[in-house]
Amino acid sequence: MSGLKLFNVGVGGAEEIPARSVARERCLQELVEQHMETFLGVRFLASEYSTGPRHGGRIDSLGLDENGAPVIIEYKRGQDAGVINQGLFYLSWLIDHKAEFQHLVRERLGVAAAAQVLWNDPRLICIAEDFTRYDAHAIGEIQRTIDLVRYRYFGNDLLALEPVASVTGWDRQPRPRRAVARVGQPSGGVTEELRSAVDEVLVSLGDDVTQVDRKQYRAYRRLRNFACVSRMHRQHVLIYLNADPGKVDLIPGFTRDVTNIGHHGTGPLEVRLRTEKDLERAVPLFRLGYASA
Repeated sequence: MSGLKLFNVGVGGAEEIPARSVARERCLQELVEQHMETFLGVRFLASEYSTGPRHGGRIDSLGLDENGAPVIIEYKRGQDAGVINQGLFYLSWLIDHKAEFQHLVRERLGVAAAAQVLWNDPRLICIAEDFTRYDAHAIGEIQRTIDLVRYRYFGNDLLALEPVASVTGWDRQPRPRRAVARVGQPSGGVTEELRSAVDEVLVSLGDDVTQVDRKQYRAYRRLRNFACVSRMHRQHVLIYLNADPGKVDLIPGFTRDVTNIGHHGTGPLEVRLRTEKDLERAVPLFRLGYASA
């Protein structure tokens, strides 16, 4: 059950869902939409969005992820391969209606968010009770960014979301686990070897890790970002992790809490690397960020 993520949806969390209702697809959709940013790292835009009379469809949920990528979310009870085909049908419509989507983003999230929409990596997230191995294989043959997510309910107040498979449109090959690269201590500016070694460590944390490139940073994500490596510095490598700084012994010059400090990418814990030794002691922090996502 690697990657299983439990969310309390009872008292103090989301609205409690009666046991007799949890199996209904609409109930799951409403719950995810109410807490989409917490569950998936996606800002909610619209529910049951009409694609117009000619196309004749309704997108279950529309959102914008933390890297600025448009997101379509489709839900299905049980095990249903049709959810993937349906999602692809809507994803094709979305790519042909960029101006309409950006207008929606501008209306709901503001001008700044609309200006940052990342169109080279639109996403489809399919949420169902289960998927087959054929589903996981099929998305690897499609040049789209797709996440398959299994849901489970435990009692009345716990919802589990478990990533089953993830692929990106620009890289459909499975990611082998790789050994950590060895690098020499940089003199002057940080060498590309150190940055490359960071990349190898982050990618090797799990087979479900995918990457998103933005001008200012490279994001590493599962369902949501767990690490962002800044492109803006030459004298060191800055990594922002989705980990609680309050649970880490902060070391001046190595780690700091940036919860209330503006920075490129996502994550409240900053890690600063200058040498191979820094990278070695940062690996447990990388794992912490990976587990939290």
